Amino acid sequence: MNGTARRPPVAALAIFLVALTLRPAITAVGPVLGRIGDDLGLGEAGLGLLGALPLIAFAVVSPLVHRLSARGGVERTLLWALVGLTAGIILRSWTGQAGLWIGTLVLGAAIAISNVLVPVVVKGDFPGRVSWATGLYSAFIAGSAAVGAAVAVPLADVGGWRLALGAWALLAAAVTVVWWVRSRRRHVAAAVPEPDLAHATVWRSPTAWLVTLYMGLQATTFYVLVTWLPTIEVAAGYSEHTAGVHLFVFQIVGIVGGLAVPSLMRPDSQRAAAVAGALTLVTGLAGMLLAPDLILVWVAITGIGSGASLVVSLTLMSVRGRTAAEATQLSGMAQSLGYALAAVGPVAAGVLGELTGGWTPVLVMLLTAALLQIGVGIAAGTGRDPGPKAT
Repeated sequence: MNGTARRPPVAALAIFLVALTLRPAITAVGPVLGRIGDDLGLGEAGLGLLGALPLIAFAVVSPLVHRLSARGGVERTLLWALVGLTAGIILRSWTGQAGLWIGTLVLGAAIAISNVLVPVVVKGDFPGRVSWATGLYSAFIAGSAAVGAAVAVPLADVGGWRLALGAWALLAAAVTVVWWVRSRRRHVAAAVPEPDLAHATVWRSPTAWLVTLYMGLQATTFYVLVTWLPTIEVAAGYSEHTAGVHLFVFQIVGIVGGLAVPSLMRPDSQRAAAVAGALTLVTGLAGMLLAPDLILVWVAITGIGSGASLVVSLTLMSVRGRTAAEATQLSGMAQSLGYALAAVGPVAAGVLGELTGGWTPVLVMLLTAALLQIGVGIAAGTGRDPGPKAT
C-alpha cells in the first residue's frame, strides 16, 4: 500500500504549500546573523552553532519519523509538524535568549518531520511522476527560501531581527490550516507500516549509504552558504543589503536547477543528473575563489547546482524505495545522517573563519565537498532499490 492515498488534484496541491514552509525560517537567519550576534553577544562560533542547530535536529529526529508516522499516519504526523513549526518560530523570535535556542531546535525538529514525509506524500499523490513532482515542490522550497533571505534585512530595518525571523509564523500557521482541512477530508491512519526487516535492509544497503552521502554533501554546501555567504561578502566589502540580495539570487535560481535537472533523469538511472548538479557546484565555488570580482555570477551558478542537487537527492530517496515504508526508511536514513554531516558545516566554517581571519579556507572546504559529490553521484545515480541482492 502506498504511503498516502491517491488525492484529487486540489488536495494534492496542498503538499506544495507545505513545501513553502520548509526553508524561510532557516534562510532568514543568515542575512541578520550579525545583528543577532551584536544583540546577544555571540561570536562566529556561537552563530555557527545557531545556524547548525536545525541540522542537528534534522539528524536526531529524522530516524524517528517512520515510527511516528506508523502510529499516527502520514497526514496527521505532518499536521503536528506544522503546528510545531509555527510554535518554534514564535518561541525563537519573541522570547529571551533561551527561547532563541529552544525555538530553533523545535522548528528544526518540525521541519525534519516534514522533510522525511513530503517525499512519501509525493510518491503517493503523484505515482509515475515522482521526478516531475519532486522538481516542482523543490521549486517551491527554493522560491520561499529565496524570499526568506531577501526580505530579512528590510524586515529587520523595520522591526529588528526578531520581526525578520518571526514573520514566518504567519505562513506556517496558514499552511497548517490548509493541511488540517486536507487531513480531515480523508484521514489516513497508520499509512506507513512498520516492517523491521525493511529498516535493517536499508541500513545494510550500499546504495542507501551512497544516497545518504550525496544528500549530506549537497546539504553541507547549501547550509554553509545560507549561513555564512552574507558574512563572507560583507567581509569582502559588500553592503549588508547587497549581500542579502546575492543570497536571494543564490536561492531563487535554485528553481532553475530544480526544474531542469529532471530532464536528465531516466527511470533506471539518475547518474547524469547527479553529476551535473555536483559539477555545477564545483564551477561556481571555483569561480568564487579564482575570480571573486564576478561574485554574483558565481553565486548564481552555485545556486543552480544547489537546486539541482537537492532534487537529485530527494528523487533518489523516492525512487530507490520499492514501497512507501521503504521510501520512508531511506528518507529517514539519508536525512538523518546527511544532515548530521551538514550540521558540522556551519560550525566548522565559523570556527575556520574565526581562526584564520578570512573566508578563503571555507570556500576551499566547500569546493572539496563538491568534488567528492561528483564521485558519489556517479555511484549513487544507478541502482534499483536500497536492498541488498537476494542470495
